[in-house]
Amino acid sequence: MLERRYGLRVAVETYTDPVVACVQMRPDIHLMLLDWEMPVMDGQAVLAEARRRGVNLKRVIISSSHPADELHRVFDASGCLAVIEKAEPEQQAAFMMILDSIMRR
Repeated sequence: MLERRYGLRVAVETYTDPVVACVQMRPDIHLMLLDWEMPVMDGQAVLAEARRRGVNLKRVIISSSHPADELHRVFDASGCLAVIEKAEPEQQAAFMMILDSIMRR
């Protein structure tokens, strides 16, 4: 979706294994999209590892199928850029606005 929307302006790395993603994680990440529920490590554990590795948490967006109020309760104090409920159309619109804003920088 990012490559379709932004073309050559983005370079996307995708990981299906959060452990492998953590090994590859660098502090210069421009944006990390992170699902809350994953096998082996959940989003909270990956976020903690990102913090430990020096990733600016204002460059992390958490997504989940959990309701937005639960996401905010769990992640608001984390310092991440945003939490997005995947299935909610208004949340998806906000997510796209955030991405567009980041790409304008």
